Amino acid sequence: MAIVSRQERTPEPAPAGTGTTLPLRRLAFRAMATQCEVQYAAPGGDQQAKRFEAAAEGWVHAFEAKYSRFQPGSIVSRINDAAGKDWVPVDPETEGLLAMCDTLFFMTRGILDPSALPLIRIWNWKATPPVVPDAAAIAAALRLVGWSKVKRQPGKVFLPEPGMALDFGGFGKEYAVDIVALIAKDHGIESSLVDFGHDLRASGAPPGRPAWHIGLEDPKNPGKNWGSVGLTRKSIASSGDYIRSFTFAGKRYGHIIDPRTGWPVANGCTQCTVIAETCLQAGMLSTSAFIAGVQAGLEMIRSVPGAEGIILTEKERAQTRGFFNYVASG
Repeated sequence: MAIVSRQERTPEPAPAGTGTTLPLRRLAFRAMATQCEVQYAAPGGDQQAKRFEAAAEGWVHAFEAKYSRFQPGSIVSRINDAAGKDWVPVDPETEGLLAMCDTLFFMTRGILDPSALPLIRIWNWKATPPVVPDAAAIAAALRLVGWSKVKRQPGKVFLPEPGMALDFGGFGKEYAVDIVALIAKDHGIESSLVDFGHDLRASGAPPGRPAWHIGLEDPKNPGKNWGSVGLTRKSIASSGDYIRSFTFAGKRYGHIIDPRTGWPVANGCTQCTVIAETCLQAGMLSTSAFIAGVQAGLEMIRSVPGAEGIILTEKERAQTRGFFNYVASG
């Protein structure tokens, strides 16, 4: 879950024919179960802006229709429906995403597992009253989880056990942020801030300012910030479970599941924020470091060149050496 909040004042547009400050435009739409927003400056004017907005929003909706497990006709739904039955043909784009799953699984040491959907399904944070799955149900779900169990051959994929299921939700939104940032650049837009559910990628800087200003939400006071960072040509994402949780029999259960154990994370971490070159990297690292815990999480962040991060617990803040180079205020 990304929980970085953005703070940025829109520069006043310069009157036509005067000055050099461009207006900061805003594209906003709903997709992938979250609010999607792009702030950008279009030096080519209205026609450039219209072409970019149509391309960006069109790509996101097409991506969601193709890969969301909530869309009955998506390729992910077809793969899941065929679990234990048959191979499913996939196109080169899908093969590329499956190969990327290999990389994410390896880099996070098995923490980011696209096959963990059986575990996600048995934990229902919306149930009233809340229910904690019993050990037998968790063990049964765990037997269906494991990226190494997924069978792949050129042009096709197969989930060998009935009940196995894939979910690209652990990285799909961040991947989409990166693609939209590239679409902006392809349309001649050098200054943009792509923000999908508070997973962000900054390109250039807003007109008249040195950097995009991103607020860092305080997990002890949701809705307020403990600080902020200034970013250009970087991405940022956060993970935390302080908003989505329930209490049962006096014990708190957060919404982030450790696919290695089948249980919600309970390592004392409240939030992990990562700055990286791409939003995919930032999101991958923030989630996996949050699950891994402070020491292993910081080690994981340091293993990726250019990445910096901070992990908050109830009692401390632990960060990589370079994280505070980005902090604008405390």
